[in-house]
Amino acid sequence: MEEYIVSARKYRPTSFDTVVGQQALTTTLKNAVNSGKLAHAYLFCGPRGVGKTTCARIFAKAINCLSPTAEGEACGQCESCQAFNEQRSFNIFELDAASNNSVEHIKTLMEQTRIPPQVGKYKVFIIDEVHMLSTAAFNAFLKTLEEPPAHVIFILATTEKHKILPTILSRCQIYDFERMTVRNTIDHLKSVAQKEGISFEEEALAVIAEKADGGMRDALSIFDQAASFCQGNITYQKVIEDLNVLDAENYFQIIDLALENKAMEIMVLLNNVINKGFDGGLLIQGLAKHVRNVLMARDEQTLPLLEVSDQQRERYQQQAHKCQIPFLYQALRLINQCDINYRQSSNKRLLVELTLIEIAQITQPDDSVGSGRKPRRLKSLFKHLTQTTAQPKKAAPQVAAAEPVAPTQKSQEPTSSSSRISSTTTSATQTNTSNPSSKAGRPQLKSSVSLSWNNLRQKKSSKINVIPGTLGASDPNAAPKDEQHDFTQQDLELQWMSMCNRMPQKYSGIATRMKNMNPQITDFPNVEVLVDNQVAMDQLEQIKKSILSTLKLYLHNKSITLSVRLAEQQEHVRILSRREQFILMEKENPSIAKLKELLNLELA
Repeated sequence: MEEYIVSARKYRPTSFDTVVGQQALTTTLKNAVNSGKLAHAYLFCGPRGVGKTTCARIFAKAINCLSPTAEGEACGQCESCQAFNEQRSFNIFELDAASNNSVEHIKTLMEQTRIPPQVGKYKVFIIDEVHMLSTAAFNAFLKTLEEPPAHVIFILATTEKHKILPTILSRCQIYDFERMTVRNTIDHLKSVAQKEGISFEEEALAVIAEKADGGMRDALSIFDQAASFCQGNITYQKVIEDLNVLDAENYFQIIDLALENKAMEIMVLLNNVINKGFDGGLLIQGLAKHVRNVLMARDEQTLPLLEVSDQQRERYQQQAHKCQIPFLYQALRLINQCDINYRQSSNKRLLVELTLIEIAQITQPDDSVGSGRKPRRLKSLFKHLTQTTAQPKKAAPQVAAAEPVAPTQKSQEPTSSSSRISSTTTSATQTNTSNPSSKAGRPQLKSSVSLSWNNLRQKKSSKINVIPGTLGASDPNAAPKDEQHDFTQQDLELQWMSMCNRMPQKYSGIATRMKNMNPQITDFPNVEVLVDNQVAMDQLEQIKKSILSTLKLYLHNKSITLSVRLAEQQEHVRILSRREQFILMEKENPSIAKLKELLNLELA
């Protein structure tokens, strides 16, 4: 039985003309061989599988050829070429820097450079994965690399150019290899398939080329895998099944359904995709690429940017005629926002569903989907749902009648915050008990209470203004100038904390410190604040007048005085960590420790 050789080795280029996708570099190297103007060191860098080591071997073979062609190619017939083809050449050495990366290995290499070539003009040393050399090995290599013997040429190859020392880079001619385009990969796979006698569909080869991500070696490996699975007939359906690739037909269907505002059909399609084992994030990434391709297909100038097969290009053009540019821009913006938030989302499927629903609603008339800083709004998905929600409007008078008159009571309430809260709760309770509705009316009672609170917030916010000299917003009608109301320590702490929460963004630092302070009523209405350090005290002194004005306003007492004092050594209180707080709670309440054991809890 004949020995099987994988396509990546069997069809490895043996001349510059057979190298795929690197025409500029191969032309430069052929001209250098033809003119005899050779550098002493070359660096080939680029992604994996694009021909770096292959070009290094072809270049080394051409350098030592005894009768090169007029185009700079090796003849393949002389003794040097025959020795290279039979892998018995003593003039070309290939080393793997990943396994020979120490100073000792470099010293051994330097000793071999002293021996002149037996056949040919040059000794060529090809060092693959040169970025794996240690720093000491690089430094030992420097002097020889800069001034090697006249018969020595170094060809270095690497996939990670940024890891090589600048002193090495400055001593080499650098050649940057490009990724293979999809079109070049498809053409090369066609020639391989024809040589192997394998039938194929061009769309299937396009899927292989996209999966290879610019690497020809990867493309040939995937080609062998697909050929084995398809048994000599490579079709699109079999390739996406073998490679577990999401069918591009899903993306075309999503856009077609979105143009028709069929959000529910898109949800069914998404469910089918997820049931096949594909991640929602993969669908979003593929959809972003698809919408981008549709956008590129709208203009003849950008049409060459589509790296797809000819059949796929025609389909993109057909769908591009249906889509307006604003729709594509908005869809790309929504998809990109979903892609950004996908990793941080705790409910990834819901995020994908909301994004697809918004895309399906872009073209709906008389409404717009929120984006950017605007609130995201979802339009109605069912017509009967809109009709159902429109019917309860007849019951609006009953809801209005059930509302408590909270805003009117607020101006007549006592000044204490606790009494204000209790009076509001009492009024709501009275309104609920006065409602003669039965069990069937209980949901209506809940909606009326929530509606009344919303009205209360709206009326309250409409009267709020900012008073100069105070920290935050307040109601100017709530604080007469001659008030002398009493307040308790609890009222003082409540208003102090509320003031800290209302302070502007520029005072966020001192506001955080103030939350840890505990103001005390020393001699009513005198208030004293203890500060731990001088820095916080200086910051507090700068806004002391504003703090005092705020306390006078919200505690309804114009006689309040405020003093700030630096705490003495014995007055300092150490702030406990969360674990220390929990230990203290366990000591004071043993039930917490018992609950922790029963539920097998751990402190995060």
